[in-house]
Amino acid sequence: MKIKDYWYTISIILLVIIGYNFPDTFNSIAGIKLNTFIKPFLQVIMLGMGATMTFNDFVEIFKSPRKVIIGLVCQFTIMPLLGFFLSRIFYFPAEIAAGIILIGCSPSGLASNVMALMAKANVALSITITTMATLLAPVLTPFLMKVLGGSLIEVDFWKMLWDMAQLVIIPIVIGLAVNKIFPAFIKKIITFLPVFSMLGIAYIILVVTASGAASLKSVGIILIIVVIVHNVFGYFLGYFSAKLLKLNEADARAVALEVGMQNAGLASALANEMGKIATVGLASAIFGPTMNVTGSLLANYWSKKQNIQE
Repeated sequence: MKIKDYWYTISIILLVIIGYNFPDTFNSIAGIKLNTFIKPFLQVIMLGMGATMTFNDFVEIFKSPRKVIIGLVCQFTIMPLLGFFLSRIFYFPAEIAAGIILIGCSPSGLASNVMALMAKANVALSITITTMATLLAPVLTPFLMKVLGGSLIEVDFWKMLWDMAQLVIIPIVIGLAVNKIFPAFIKKIITFLPVFSMLGIAYIILVVTASGAASLKSVGIILIIVVIVHNVFGYFLGYFSAKLLKLNEADARAVALEVGMQNAGLASALANEMGKIATVGLASAIFGPTMNVTGSLLANYWSKKQNIQE
């Protein structure tokens, strides 16, 4: 295990420490609130996702619909319910508890595809589940949030659906159109897009941590433990649910990573749109770096195991 393989994860952890210790520095610059840029950053990331999507990303749906459906059902049941139960077991303030549910109701993140490759999982299945979960999220995330978190904070289903459409669907559709109309341009910038995505997520985590520093000091270590449990149990339950449903090892690994690794940037952006980034956004700010650490460790462990087809 080499330190250089974890440079991004280490960088994210350092940014969290910096944002926590110097919140005023990263709340605003020259009177401009830095959380203002969270939405456009995420929209550009999603536009980039759309610009790199091809028909091959959906082939797995037609080849193995059962695997994809299992992955999606696990994604939108295990993590939301885990988030709900964890928010009830521990006595957090209502908005922080709602943030735990929100990260659980979010779709899987792009990082899961990278981890699937490292883990010798079914990468095609991982990409398909991520893509479909992202496209379904504008309806399912507000619905699940309303059902599971509506007693904690006011959840306007239609507003959240519109926010999700602006953050996810519209940028992806524009990205698909740009790829179709200007394919040569996309080929030139495609290698830069993952770098921009990593920088964008790093920015979002830094700003959310700085915004929620005061709240984090009051719930601190307990919230971190809850987020770790949420993340790790997501892997565990995703993996064994897939195995129980007779998926092979490579497929089960893909499902586990899809379930355990959420789109923390999107959850943070949604919290920001609610005007509650310092509270509702706190769990997602912790979840982002946590899942990168645990995902890297799990993927490295799996990468060293052989005979994974059955």
